[in-house]
Amino acid sequence: MALFQRLKKFFRALLVRRYRWPAQDITLPGNRLLHLVGSIHMGTQGMSPLPDALLQKLREADALIVEADVAGSDSPFDNLPPVAPLEQRLTPALQEELDKTLQTLSLSREEFEHRPAWHIALVLQATQAQRLGLRPEYGIDYQLLRAAQQYQVKILELEGTTSQLDLLRALPDDGNALLQDTLTHWHDNARLLQVMMSWWLEHPPAENEMELPGTFSQPLHEVLMQQRNQAWCDRLFALPPGRYVVAAGALHLYGDGNLPLLLRQRMAQ
Repeated sequence: MALFQRLKKFFRALLVRRYRWPAQDITLPGNRLLHLVGSIHMGTQGMSPLPDALLQKLREADALIVEADVAGSDSPFDNLPPVAPLEQRLTPALQEELDKTLQTLSLSREEFEHRPAWHIALVLQATQAQRLGLRPEYGIDYQLLRAAQQYQVKILELEGTTSQLDLLRALPDDGNALLQDTLTHWHDNARLLQVMMSWWLEHPPAENEMELPGTFSQPLHEVLMQQRNQAWCDRLFALPPGRYVVAAGALHLYGDGNLPLLLRQRMAQ
């Protein structure tokens, strides 16, 4: 039985088209062809320009689908209302961890004193990526959006920045858990960024390379990954017939409860 399963997996793998970038092809009922691309929201200069074959897929697509259209100049995080001081919102232990990280990054605590905890977490994650040499203009989804504008390909959103902001604002305790996870898994997150960069700079992930460091606690993983994957699955099944390039964060394509798995499970029902 074990030999049969290995042979079955081997021959199935031969039928799966491989790309130079992290991607999977899925055809939904009703002649809806999806090219799912594992995006990274920030990248290095070596990740630009995008592969010619990927750009050709985009030219032939009826639409580019992204998590949110980030090519505009407006940030959803501008003009956030101030909140209570950190000492009123964070435990002493969490404050100490935050202070150590801010000191390591040469950042002032005063700058973050009245920001929501979830926003502090996002700023720290972006700063960490920048220190590793990543820049937003080399992000995969940003480059695809710019190319779609150039080729006059329609752009659709899986959720949009307003929905993303609403999700973050709805996190319990001002998003303290997201800040805690960011600080606790600081080094794991750096390794994860390097792994995902290698998928674009070297080779896409193979099935035996899916052991990734965890950077979310289970409750946050449920909210930020699994529930969103389910919502995106519903969104993609509602598409009209056509060809689509779908750029979603790489972990949504390869992590636990990933989007391709949900799509295949839905088709098997």
